[in-house]
Amino acid sequence: MVAQLEECSHCHYIVHYSFHLENSLKIFMSSSPASIINSSVFILTGFPGLDKHYPWFSIPFSSIYAMVFLGNSMVLHVIRTEPSLHQPMFYFLALLAITDLCMGLSTVHTVLGVLWGLSQEINLGICIAQTYFIHGLSFTESGVLLAMAFDRFTAICNPLRYASILTNSRIIHFMMTILMRSSLSILPVIIHLKFLHYCHPHILSHSFCLHQDLLRLACSDIRFNSFYALALVICTLLLDAVLILISYVFILHTILAIASREERLKSLQTCVSHICAVLVFYIPIIGLTMVHRFGKHLSPLVHVLMGNIYILFPPLMNPIIYSVKTQQIRSRMKKWFSLKMF
Repeated sequence: MVAQLEECSHCHYIVHYSFHLENSLKIFMSSSPASIINSSVFILTGFPGLDKHYPWFSIPFSSIYAMVFLGNSMVLHVIRTEPSLHQPMFYFLALLAITDLCMGLSTVHTVLGVLWGLSQEINLGICIAQTYFIHGLSFTESGVLLAMAFDRFTAICNPLRYASILTNSRIIHFMMTILMRSSLSILPVIIHLKFLHYCHPHILSHSFCLHQDLLRLACSDIRFNSFYALALVICTLLLDAVLILISYVFILHTILAIASREERLKSLQTCVSHICAVLVFYIPIIGLTMVHRFGKHLSPLVHVLMGNIYILFPPLMNPIIYSVKTQQIRSRMKKWFSLKMF
């Protein structure tokens, strides 16, 4: 009798499990990759396998975005309200802070949307727009860093002609050239993304959209995007890096020719902030490129981590670097905070 009851309960368990499996299969089929492929909706990825920890991850990410917005806004406010900072170097710093603010604004809704559990879906048009802003702002930041290197080169290697070379009109021309180069040069590949056929499952590698990530999902001919993007990186990011390096070779040569040790250190200290900003910008780009190119065997978490560092590290660190290393901004912030406290 006991054996019969056990057998019946075992049969009941098998039937119940089969029914549950059938329902799960139906649900899976209703959201299968085929339906994702045929739609214009893409799925953003947070940290694979760590979904249950997203509420905890959202705390540091929210704090980082708050620091990005507050830090860069504070730098802009100090530059705007302090007449002594109305100089070419600080005009370029203001453009750098605006670029970092825009980078934060272009990604905050998708990154925190995934971590807060609001939405993991993004429309193709919005995804392409986000791709445009992320890569365009990266090219803008690279151009600003090059302009700041030219500012340091002029101030150290040709100090007597500094005011006549970096006039207000010339600075405006520099800024307009940087913005035009960044916004127009990237348009062909961005527009072409709209006409590609995405036949692979629409699951992105990050919680934001990148050009190389969308190309990975395409089944159309992507040679134009690949070659144009490579040429663009060479003519912008790589060329800017080379020119920055050359400018610092001349700067170092000029500094070493100064007789006084104190004067050499003083001249070199004016470049420390910019050197740190260059490293903070280029190291994550190199790391992300290497991971995408050679790290296909690595854990998806490595790709996600490098992507988030690429997006968040420069906007977070730049205001900290310039607040700590630039004496004018540091003293102004101390004065401002002391007035607020008392």
